[in-house]
Amino acid sequence: MSQFFAIHPDNPQARLIKQAAQIIHGGGIVALPTDSCYALVCHLDDKGAVEKLRRIRGIDEKHHLTLLCRDLSEIAVYARVDNRQFRLLKAATPGPYTVILEATRIVPRRLSHPSRKTIGLRVPENAIAQALLAELGQPLLGTTLILPDLDGEGGELLTDADSIRARIDKQVDLIVDGGACSLEPTTVIDLTGDDVVLVRQGRGDAAVFGL
Repeated sequence: MSQFFAIHPDNPQARLIKQAAQIIHGGGIVALPTDSCYALVCHLDDKGAVEKLRRIRGIDEKHHLTLLCRDLSEIAVYARVDNRQFRLLKAATPGPYTVILEATRIVPRRLSHPSRKTIGLRVPENAIAQALLAELGQPLLGTTLILPDLDGEGGELLTDADSIRARIDKQVDLIVDGGACSLEPTTVIDLTGDDVVLVRQGRGDAAVFGL
């Protein structure tokens, strides 16, 4: 049975943020609100936690996981960012966007796409997520909290803590109740090529990237 923290969406309680960080450092999986949907997150360097996160989501190693970063400068540590990409990212962060970029060597191989060596990254505009990232001092590894349905088609998007608790209480270590989130996931943008490519239209306006 998971722990359940009610954290203020605008002024997160430092004590609870610290406890959440300890759970993540201990290998825990956390259901966390963001500026789009709820996300499942874990420690970047914990192989066991990453495998568990993939099992909960029902995804394999070909599915991009996302690094949740504090700011643009942290993105530049984990991804190769040229001047064109930097200008686009500066206009879109923080916000409900996931960008796909070429991963740097600091990213563990198991986290990048096995054939393309790319990684998804985002800077959430959410006080709880930002407070947790600041407490950890490094990115979180995450994925949108969409659960596979019983027949393997589609999936169920969970957008509030109570429904998350009802579905996966025994599979995660902590559920953070920070209020209901959006019904839309992030907009996914691929910046690895010469042209900007819209991979998934979500909450973020793709016009920020000139699309």
